Amino acid sequence: MAAPVDLELKKAFVELQAKMIDTQQKVKLADLQVEQLSRMKKHANLTHAEITSLPDTTHMFEGAGRMFILQSKVEITKQLLEKQKTADEKIKELEQKKTYLERSVKDAEDNIREMLMSRRAQ
Repeated sequence: MAAPVDLELKKAFVELQAKMIDTQQKVKLADLQVEQLSRMKKHANLTHAEITSLPDTTHMFEGAGRMFILQSKVEITKQLLEKQKTADEKIKELEQKKTYLERSVKDAEDNIREMLMSRRAQ
Protein backbone atom coordinates (compact mmCIF):
# COMPACT_ATOMS: atom_id res chain seq x y z
CA MET A 1 0.00 0.00 0.00
CA ALA A 2 2.98 2.32 0.40
CA ALA A 3 3.71 2.30 -3.34
CA PRO A 4 0.45 4.06 -4.43
CA VAL A 5 0.90 6.70 -1.74
CA ASP A 6 4.48 7.31 -2.81
CA LEU A 7 3.39 7.60 -6.45
CA GLU A 8 0.67 10.05 -5.50
CA LEU A 9 3.06 12.17 -3.44
CA LYS A 10 5.70 12.01 -6.15
CA LYS A 11 3.16 13.20 -8.73
CA ALA A 12 2.11 16.05 -6.44
CA PHE A 13 5.73 17.10 -5.90
CA VAL A 14 6.45 17.00 -9.65
CA GLU A 15 3.39 19.17 -10.31
CA LEU A 16 4.46 21.59 -7.58
CA GLN A 17 7.97 21.80 -8.99
CA ALA A 18 6.64 22.55 -12.48
CA LYS A 19 4.29 25.17 -11.06
CA MET A 20 7.10 26.75 -9.03
CA ILE A 21 9.40 27.00 -12.05
CA ASP A 22 6.62 28.46 -14.20
CA THR A 23 5.65 30.93 -11.50
CA GLN A 24 9.23 32.02 -10.87
CA GLN A 25 9.65 32.76 -14.57
CA LYS A 26 6.41 34.73 -14.65
CA VAL A 27 7.41 36.71 -11.53
CA LYS A 28 10.81 37.54 -13.03
CA LEU A 29 9.12 38.68 -16.25
CA ALA A 30 6.70 40.83 -14.26
CA ASP A 31 9.62 42.35 -12.32
CA LEU A 32 11.39 43.21 -15.56
CA GLN A 33 8.24 44.78 -16.97
CA VAL A 34 7.69 46.80 -13.80
CA GLU A 35 11.29 48.01 -13.95
CA GLN A 36 10.92 49.01 -17.61
CA LEU A 37 7.63 50.79 -16.97
CA SER A 38 9.15 52.62 -13.99
CA ARG A 39 11.99 53.87 -16.18
CA MET A 40 9.54 54.98 -18.87
CA LYS A 41 7.43 56.78 -16.25
CA LYS A 42 10.49 58.49 -14.77
CA HIS A 43 11.63 59.57 -18.25
CA ALA A 44 8.19 61.02 -19.02
CA ASN A 45 8.10 62.76 -15.64
CA LEU A 46 11.54 64.35 -16.14
CA THR A 47 10.63 65.43 -19.67
CA HIS A 48 7.38 66.94 -18.40
CA ALA A 49 9.27 68.80 -15.67
CA GLU A 50 11.65 70.27 -18.25
CA ILE A 51 8.85 71.24 -20.65
CA THR A 52 6.82 73.08 -18.02
CA SER A 53 9.57 75.66 -17.62
CA LEU A 54 9.41 76.58 -21.33
CA PRO A 55 7.09 79.28 -22.70
CA ASP A 56 3.88 78.13 -24.36
CA THR A 57 4.96 79.46 -27.75
CA THR A 58 8.02 77.21 -27.93
CA HIS A 59 8.10 74.90 -30.95
CA MET A 60 8.46 71.27 -29.90
CA PHE A 61 9.13 68.19 -31.92
CA GLU A 62 8.11 64.65 -31.14
CA GLY A 63 10.32 61.83 -32.37
CA ALA A 64 8.54 59.31 -34.57
CA GLY A 65 10.91 56.73 -35.97
CA ARG A 66 13.50 58.57 -38.04
CA MET A 67 11.56 61.80 -38.28
CA PHE A 68 10.28 64.53 -36.01
CA ILE A 69 6.75 65.91 -35.91
CA LEU A 70 5.99 69.49 -34.88
CA GLN A 71 3.61 69.46 -31.90
CA SER A 72 2.23 72.07 -29.56
CA LYS A 73 3.39 72.19 -25.96
CA VAL A 74 -0.10 71.31 -24.78
CA GLU A 75 -0.18 68.19 -26.97
CA ILE A 76 3.26 67.02 -25.82
CA THR A 77 2.33 67.62 -22.17
CA LYS A 78 -0.91 65.68 -22.63
CA GLN A 79 0.98 62.74 -24.18
CA LEU A 80 3.55 62.69 -21.37
CA LEU A 81 0.86 62.71 -18.68
CA GLU A 82 -0.96 59.90 -20.51
CA LYS A 83 2.26 57.86 -20.62
CA GLN A 84 2.69 58.30 -16.86
CA LYS A 85 -0.92 57.33 -16.18
CA THR A 86 -0.70 54.25 -18.41
CA ALA A 87 2.57 53.17 -16.79
CA ASP A 88 1.04 53.52 -13.31
CA GLU A 89 -1.94 51.38 -14.30
CA LYS A 90 0.23 48.67 -15.86
CA ILE A 91 2.55 48.61 -12.85
CA LYS A 92 -0.46 48.19 -10.57
CA GLU A 93 -1.77 45.30 -12.72
CA LEU A 94 1.63 43.59 -12.74
CA GLU A 95 1.97 43.89 -8.96
CA GLN A 96 -1.47 42.29 -8.54
CA LYS A 97 -0.48 39.51 -10.94
CA LYS A 98 2.72 38.88 -8.97
CA THR A 99 0.77 38.72 -5.72
CA TYR A 100 -1.69 36.25 -7.24
CA LEU A 101 1.11 34.02 -8.58
CA GLU A 102 2.93 33.97 -5.26
CA ARG A 103 -0.31 33.19 -3.42
CA SER A 104 -1.13 30.32 -5.79
CA VAL A 105 2.28 28.73 -5.23
CA LYS A 106 1.89 29.09 -1.48
CA ASP A 107 -1.54 27.43 -1.67
CA ALA A 108 -0.09 24.52 -3.66
CA GLU A 109 2.69 24.10 -1.08
CA ASP A 110 0.13 24.14 1.74
CA ASN A 111 -1.96 21.50 -0.04
CA ILE A 112 1.05 19.21 -0.32
CA ARG A 113 1.91 19.77 3.35
CA GLU A 114 -1.65 18.84 4.30
CA MET A 115 -1.38 15.72 2.12
CA LEU A 116 1.86 14.74 3.87
CA MET A 117 0.37 15.31 7.31
CA SER A 118 -2.69 13.23 6.49
CA ARG A 119 -0.45 10.41 5.17
CA ARG A 120 1.66 10.48 8.32
CA ALA A 121 -1.45 10.38 10.49
CA GLN A 122 -2.62 7.17 8.80
